[in-house]
Amino acid sequence: MNKYQYKVQGVDYDVEIEEVEGNVAKVVVNGVRFDVELKQPINPTSTLKKVRVEAPKPVARPAAPVAPAPAAPAAPTAAGAGSPIKSPLPGTVIELKVNVGDTVKQGDVVLVLEAMKMQNNIESEYDGTVTSITVKQGETVMEGAVLLTIG
Repeated sequence: MNKYQYKVQGVDYDVEIEEVEGNVAKVVVNGVRFDVELKQPINPTSTLKKVRVEAPKPVARPAAPVAPAPAAPAAPTAAGAGSPIKSPLPGTVIELKVNVGDTVKQGDVVLVLEAMKMQNNIESEYDGTVTSITVKQGETVMEGAVLLTIG
């Protein structure tokens, strides 16, 4: 088991490589487990410094039943104009409390993020209108990921 610390675009990540089988590495990034598919199989005893990996794919985990989403939810959009609301920690989006075009005030809960089996209310840091939502219910996000923007 190897442990590494990375900084990507100003965000720190603790990465633990649990095992490598063929071209799949089982890793934990800031407490969230991923299966990472390597472009080429490697020898597990070799160093991982020269290996390029693709974007991590969330590990499928059994989840508690989730109520169906409201009818015709808006698909995630590209980041809009305004100030971003970023994820303070890695986790899974459990519920979106706003839609694009909604007016919010500072302190309003805009979404619920589950991390380490705890539900965390993510609040607006600004007054304004939701200009975009870049995540969807059930999506796994990393710390620092833009969740939505408020203009």
